[in-house]
Amino acid sequence: MLTARSTESDRITGLDVGAHDYITKPFSLRELAARVRAVLRRRSDGSDASAPSIAASTSSPTSRYLVANKNRVLSRDRLLERVWGYDQVIETRSVDVHVGRLRGKLRTAGQQIETVVGLGYRFVE
Repeated sequence: MLTARSTESDRITGLDVGAHDYITKPFSLRELAARVRAVLRRRSDGSDASAPSIAASTSSPTSRYLVANKNRVLSRDRLLERVWGYDQVIETRSVDVHVGRLRGKLRTAGQQIETVVGLGYRFVE
């Protein structure tokens, strides 16, 4: 997980919900590369070869917020405000791109994030 959230509580939550590592901004590219190599070594050993799941990927602020509000439709504006802290008018299509990438990383578990046409997104169990 690479994030600007750097409190101890944020780090613990990120690791508890399945992040393999937690790096805060600003960060060193050399350190990031070393941490990625370490995760890849663990995967090649077979000790960490699990497929992505919604539970393991709730380290993403977007997926955490969706899971915390399961079965509730969340508008793009609300996601921008609550997840990214934007209180100004920003292009909401960026949320669509982010959700699309999140679904791709989750593979089949990504189907749990439903698009509610004209309204926003909803996480369903």
